[in-house]
Amino acid sequence: MLTMKAKYALRAMCALARAEHARRPTDPALVPRPRRERLQARTIAEHSGAPGKFLETILVDLRQAGFIDSRRGQKGGHALARPADQIMVGDLIRAIDGPLAPVRCASVSAYQACADCPDPDACSLRSLMREARDAISDVLDRRSLRELALAPDFLAALPIAEASLNLDGGLS
Repeated sequence: MLTMKAKYALRAMCALARAEHARRPTDPALVPRPRRERLQARTIAEHSGAPGKFLETILVDLRQAGFIDSRRGQKGGHALARPADQIMVGDLIRAIDGPLAPVRCASVSAYQACADCPDPDACSLRSLMREARDAISDVLDRRSLRELALAPDFLAALPIAEASLNLDGGLS
């Protein structure tokens, strides 16, 4: 199950991705590397619906995981550490919530045998849960942050005023 922390992290990352997208030139040949658009934490909180203090801890986690670059000072703020199309949703969720497996015995990175299971290798429930884990991973690891951030149905669900969202994907 996706925690509120992961939902807020995804929304915060989407705000940063939309800011990056809005500042990107239409002709990629013009600028070899897009300028990072930095957003203040309060702006991210407004556009993600995340409570300020909770968002601060999430931003620290995202920075430590290498997804965002944070700077203090007058020209400070938060920006994506790499382009949104190179950040996969599955990696973000794993960084915040841990493994995607529905149970620990089906996890690749955090395997733990069930106390009541005499033979994990022969367990049909574990086999089913591994199949579910693989399906979830397959979907989330194919979807980039950019795709999620610019999806119209995702944008409509965000807790932001319509006037503050530029329809071309940027923040105003």
